[in-house]
Amino acid sequence: MNSQVTAFVNSLNIAIKEAVEALHNIILSAHPEIAGHIKWNSPAFYYTGVMASFDPKTYKRDTAVMNLNRNRLMLVLPTGTRLTDNTGLLEGKYTDGRGIINFKDKADIEAKAPVLQSLLRQWVDMVEK
Repeated sequence: MNSQVTAFVNSLNIAIKEAVEALHNIILSAHPEIAGHIKWNSPAFYYTGVMASFDPKTYKRDTAVMNLNRNRLMLVLPTGTRLTDNTGLLEGKYTDGRGIINFKDKADIEAKAPVLQSLLRQWVDMVEK
């Protein structure tokens, strides 16, 4: 974790801190060109590799952002509806293209890790083209 993310995680309630750390590590281990930082007052993830030209207003570089409001743990994928998810892990049919994954706790995160990592690798394949 970079110092920004470490400071944020260390400020969290112990009940959610372990879950956030686990989710953070799972996301970063999905692909070597995904990095983390703090954006929108939450841990967020972005693609660090070389991409073809695109309109910066499409937020193609942003991979995911955690939403920790109201004692819940959600992961928002800004372009999640573009992914093929046959498992039902991605929720929502938002017109802006985002998909959401809800987590109950650290155990739930770990159980969903293989599908989440697969979706993130699928996302990287899309942005690299």
